[in-house]
Amino acid sequence: MYGSSESVLGDLAAGQGLRERLFLATKIWTRGRNEGIAQMEESLRRLRAPRIELMQVHNLVDWKQHLPLLREWKAQGRIRYLGISHYAAAAYGEVEAVLRTEPLDFLQINYSLLEQESALRLLPLAADRGVAVIVNRPFAEGALFGHVKDRVLPAEAAALGCASWAQVFLRWILAHPAVTCAIPASGKQTHLEDNMAAGLGPLPGLAEQKALARMAGF
Repeated sequence: MYGSSESVLGDLAAGQGLRERLFLATKIWTRGRNEGIAQMEESLRRLRAPRIELMQVHNLVDWKQHLPLLREWKAQGRIRYLGISHYAAAAYGEVEAVLRTEPLDFLQINYSLLEQESALRLLPLAADRGVAVIVNRPFAEGALFGHVKDRVLPAEAAALGCASWAQVFLRWILAHPAVTCAIPASGKQTHLEDNMAAGLGPLPGLAEQKALARMAGF
């Protein structure tokens, strides 16, 4: 589902000798067992990897067919972890049902200052079941930057480990005890470096999370 991105990453990792330092995660997004196998084999080929750390069923598409397949691949050592992903609040009921009944390693779900619904049931449930959480849409597809476009970053942000609004938004997410990591997308190296800096230093706690929310006007 990521087009040439897997090939680019695979070529770079191989050329720079970085494979052992990377945690590779991708998704299966098709219907049918044979189609799923073909898609995952293609990901392995493009990533130049005999094994992928995490394979996720994207948007729960044909998950009843694919989760047993992923468990087979996990038993064979072809993937290390398996999980599901979604981003629409309308699908949270089904996500919760799968999370309650299926043995998962990861849940990828949207969570941000503008999209906090997953914190009501899904994040606590994931924590209770020992499922790692990857947060997608941490900037609500950029809408958060529009929310603070007329605000100057307060001086107190530095005390909370933030040098930009992006870091405020990301550290607010990382403060949730159920969250393992966040995955902001970026096409610019400066944004990538800025986003990565949000993970440096001690992680914020719930008190800091409230302060970060107030700072951003929530």
